[in-house]
Amino acid sequence: MLDFIYYPVSAILWFWHEVFGFVLDPASGFAWALSVVFLVFTLRALLFKPFVHQVRSMKKMQEFAPHIKALQEKYGDDRQKMAQEMQKLQAEHGFNPVSGCLPMLVQVPVFIGLFHVLNGFRPGAPSNYVFSAEDVASFVEADLFGAKLSNTISQAPEVLAHFQTDRTSMLLVGVPLMIAAAIATHFTARHGVERQTAEAAQNPQTAVMNRMTLWLFPMFAIVGGPFLPLAILIYWLANNFWTLGQQRVVYRRIDREEAEKAGAPAVVDSTAVTASGSTGAAKAEPAARSATEPGAEAKAEPAAKVEESASHDEPGEIPGVIEDRSRDTDKPGETR
Repeated sequence: MLDFIYYPVSAILWFWHEVFGFVLDPASGFAWALSVVFLVFTLRALLFKPFVHQVRSMKKMQEFAPHIKALQEKYGDDRQKMAQEMQKLQAEHGFNPVSGCLPMLVQVPVFIGLFHVLNGFRPGAPSNYVFSAEDVASFVEADLFGAKLSNTISQAPEVLAHFQTDRTSMLLVGVPLMIAAAIATHFTARHGVERQTAEAAQNPQTAVMNRMTLWLFPMFAIVGGPFLPLAILIYWLANNFWTLGQQRVVYRRIDREEAEKAGAPAVVDSTAVTASGSTGAAKAEPAARSATEPGAEAKAEPAAKVEESASHDEPGEIPGVIEDRSRDTDKPGETR
């Protein structure tokens, strides 16, 4: 049903195995493990733009949360009116919440295909999409420090012995992969939770989801890890490490764009440039030049005297106006 995904995924894995098999032994576990890692990196790189679009949509949904809440409070009982106002709000601001789900829907089949191809390397399988029977046998026999990539920790000892490995070897390689995958999943979730607004974090449903993503989802790597082939654990670890790094890059870019839109002054050669293009240094230059001209001190003195007299105006007088008191002087023979 999803062969249009399985074949491209297996072809990318085949390509990377050819690359690393040229440098290393094609039958070695390191060549196959690196092929799985770079298969994940390739697919995630192809899905980089949909991920950025998804992050922007989630950011916009957080910005619209207060407006949506206000509409719910105003038209809570009238669903038809509520839907009309929501459509009007989305049309005015060019926002469609469904578009934020599309990138995630695109990624899900790709990851399913990746899991399916890796799980298709089974003993005795005649082929695995673009891989021949010899390639499948090479993958099944590949090991990392004695642990087979196609086996699981939970398999019976006789099954592990049939593939020339044992429980101890599987535990020594599988447990560190499980722990590392759980830690990477936790920090990936934490990075996303820290981006939430305070209002969104206070929502009871959001708080429950945050606890699940922070603690429950990472536990899947610990609880489900023993039942997964080592190749799947390598895929899980590589995918989470890529996600963690990708989040930091994308969030940093979005924060920079928002700072530029907010009109924050950019520092150019130690000079703050405003949005109008004027600089603080340009405004200060005329004042500094006038202060150094001849006679500048003399010009400044009368102004200082006027300011001083204005500051000593008596109550009831007009501030800054010097009253002519010559008429108040008593002349000879006249009384006031």
